[in-house]
Amino acid sequence: MMIPLLSSITIYPVKSMKGHHLNSARVENMGLVNDRRLMLVGQNGKFLTQREHARIALINPELAGDGLILSAPGMEMIKIPITLSGKRWAVEIWNSKEVQSIDQGDEIFKWLSEFLKMPAHLVKIDPEYKREIDHNFAIHPSNQVSFADGYPILVTAQSSLDDLNSKLEVPVPMDRFRPNIVVNGSEPFSEDSWKIIKIGEAEFALVKPCARCNVPGIDQETAISSKEPIRTLSRYRNFNHKVMFGVNIIPIKTGKITVGDTVEILEMN
Repeated sequence: MMIPLLSSITIYPVKSMKGHHLNSARVENMGLVNDRRLMLVGQNGKFLTQREHARIALINPELAGDGLILSAPGMEMIKIPITLSGKRWAVEIWNSKEVQSIDQGDEIFKWLSEFLKMPAHLVKIDPEYKREIDHNFAIHPSNQVSFADGYPILVTAQSSLDDLNSKLEVPVPMDRFRPNIVVNGSEPFSEDSWKIIKIGEAEFALVKPCARCNVPGIDQETAISSKEPIRTLSRYRNFNHKVMFGVNIIPIKTGKITVGDTVEILEMN
């Protein structure tokens, strides 16, 4: 049975792109086109994130054709081409130990290392490499993910953030939770009950609530960390000792999605 939910969406192209959203995006098996295909790694090849290095929040990325522009406080803006011909090496992200990637060169390495005050390489996932999704939640052998923590796309609801902000002394913006798709017009946390949804040309399976780390406590404009909003969220969104906000989703059918599309609930839990 199809249960239509008349809601619009906002599309964020990259979790760390502060204040940016797209009018439309193409959904691939790996997620939104160009989304989370680039990652910072240390000299040992292990991924670097805001969890341990909050200063990363101050780097502002912008895609420009086939290139990437980075800016950060106190640094000259840098523009580099995104290359597929650089050094190839296996990098590590969580339990994925041999993710094939392509280094984006010495120029961006020097820029990042100077700003972050530690060695930091920029790598692009090898487009020929398939990083598998946890078999306990995958719905098809073809399911794959790029450099995201574990799933191609994260969906949240604006009403869920509004509900959280009503309990906070200082409200937080949605970029703290780094979603790809934000649904408007639903009831708070109703996304927990959705199983299959359709947006535009694409269909998605909602497979796992998103357990939150400390990143929502990092102000994306200042890189200052706080116990909020996780402390407040943990009081009413704590399940099996994990604080949940948003749902990880896997594309079932690829295609174009556009801001203002309706969200159709095709199946509920």
